[in-house]
Amino acid sequence: MKEFKVRFLPEKRSISVDSGTDILTAAIKSGIHIYNSCGGEGVCGRCKVVIKKGKYITEHSGRVSEKERKKGYVLACRTTPQSDMEILVPEESRLGDIEVLTEEAKAKRLAGLYTPAEKIEEEHYKAEARLFRHGPLSTKLFLKLSPPSLDDNCGDVERVFREIRKGRNIPVMQMGLANIKKLPRLLRESSWAVTVTLGNRNGTAEVVLIEPGDHSGKNFGVALDIGTTTIVAYLVDLKSQKVLAARASYNPQVDFGEDVISRIVYAGEAAGLEKLHHVVIDTINVLIYSLTKEQGLTLDDITAIMCAGNTTMTHLLLKINPAYIRKDPYVPAVNFMPVIRAGEAGIKVHPRGLLSCLPSIGSYVGGDIVGGVLASGMDNTEAISLFIDLGTNGEVVIGNKEYFIACSTSAGPCFEGGGLSSGIRAMKGAIQKVSIKDNALAVETIGNARPKGICGSGVIDALSAFLQYGIIDRAGKIKDNKICRVKEADGVKRVVLVDKKASATGREIAIDENDIKNVINSKGAIYTGIDILLKESGYKRHDLKHVYIAGGLGTALNIRSSINIGLLPDLAEEKFEFLGNTSIAGARTCILSSEATDKAWSIAEKMTYLDLSTNASFMNNYSAALFLPHTDIDLFPSVKKALHF
Repeated sequence: MKEFKVRFLPEKRSISVDSGTDILTAAIKSGIHIYNSCGGEGVCGRCKVVIKKGKYITEHSGRVSEKERKKGYVLACRTTPQSDMEILVPEESRLGDIEVLTEEAKAKRLAGLYTPAEKIEEEHYKAEARLFRHGPLSTKLFLKLSPPSLDDNCGDVERVFREIRKGRNIPVMQMGLANIKKLPRLLRESSWAVTVTLGNRNGTAEVVLIEPGDHSGKNFGVALDIGTTTIVAYLVDLKSQKVLAARASYNPQVDFGEDVISRIVYAGEAAGLEKLHHVVIDTINVLIYSLTKEQGLTLDDITAIMCAGNTTMTHLLLKINPAYIRKDPYVPAVNFMPVIRAGEAGIKVHPRGLLSCLPSIGSYVGGDIVGGVLASGMDNTEAISLFIDLGTNGEVVIGNKEYFIACSTSAGPCFEGGGLSSGIRAMKGAIQKVSIKDNALAVETIGNARPKGICGSGVIDALSAFLQYGIIDRAGKIKDNKICRVKEADGVKRVVLVDKKASATGREIAIDENDIKNVINSKGAIYTGIDILLKESGYKRHDLKHVYIAGGLGTALNIRSSINIGLLPDLAEEKFEFLGNTSIAGARTCILSSEATDKAWSIAEKMTYLDLSTNASFMNNYSAALFLPHTDIDLFPSVKKALHF
């Protein structure tokens, strides 16, 4: 089989590939990440590259205009080399440096921790500041054992167990054969002074490791948020309870598709599951190594890992076939995953280190949402609250301490910049705010950098402003106006936000009618999920006391704009609260507290998963929501009043 050398610009990075290998695959192998929200199916049109040198075969696509074609643009996923090649990956096709939301929930409802020795004041028991007892997934104890004698002749294992139990309520303990074999000699050579690493393994205390001397001061764990788009890692001191450092990275599985369905499909291909598993494990290992190196630690110092992720991400992490998640009756292989050795999943920490995953609820509501509910504190109050995680899979939960109902809505990638002609993720240079000032459009970018494109919060702002000033009608059709420049091509109108001379890419940044339709579909899915959960639980929107918002949109999301377009219910703005990355917040809390972990399992056990695909009223409700803000304007009285509808 012939091999061709493919050189990517501007990195000047080269790779040799077999003939028949598409350019997208070559880019992935060389470590260059290119947008491809469809998983390389040639549908999204986001993986455009420019051929500078070489022969190739490409499939013509309506996603590449005639003007672009003349300049050498092709879709990377539909193009294969026929010779050595030189290829430019333009700025607009790159994933770029993402602004990853590593921040935990800042709200006062975020679960805190306390040690048994601390005095807990009565006010601490209020729902607004719930606390959990410190009891990490892995604990190191320094033991000074009394040597055996004729009067005290119990076995070495029983002697260790006895000392561990002093002052501690540990009814069940176990020790593996490997530790038992080395115990007699180790105890005597260490003069009966040892450090025991005790792991909380599925309700049983397991002696994970025994070391001579006192090493109880060095015990660390890693909390992980394994998101569809990003992976966030916290290095946690399991003794002091402090987060020592944080790292974040793209989830490299985006190279195989932006959404979970694309990845489930890819997992079904030859070696697909293996690839998806290894790319995420490799990334986790790099993050952990970087964290330990920064803090002067070794991988052996890491004795515990706590993961939060959606159901599909958890399956791929553990290399469990996710195929049946998307097949009727939509049942995952596991919701409540037992604690295992981290090494069994390929995570490189202490060989006997433990790995725990927050429980899932159903096929499309996972441990990240359980962690979010835990972090919000909504499970600890009588008040009816709503939790919304805005992402490709928009998860919604309603309830209080008595019960929860959850659903997942196929919002699509709009809120993360996908599916939009000028859309990008929340990265430096992304337009995150749009307003109209002095009868002209005004934009703000992340980092105040030259604009590269527009992210989810910016699109929501833009549609709200367009609606308010009559630039679009309630169906999302663009109208001629005196505020902004409107262009039309192939019967599709677009509003120009940034001229090509002012953009960082040299390309015009605009929102067209197809973009608006995609956003309306996405916001309609989220609102319909909220609407159906309210109806199923017998509540009205005014019964909601709190609305918690988590996800990558962060605090850049404008509540007023979101209400104006019908993404969020029409409620007083003070009821809404941004909680940041609640998935990592939940993982951090649970790695430090078995009490919090038990609470997370309790939340999962009393949460009912509502499958919207089988809900009889879904389509009618969804169709009604495909208007700005809604077909029934009376559901949005503040919008009706402000915009004079």
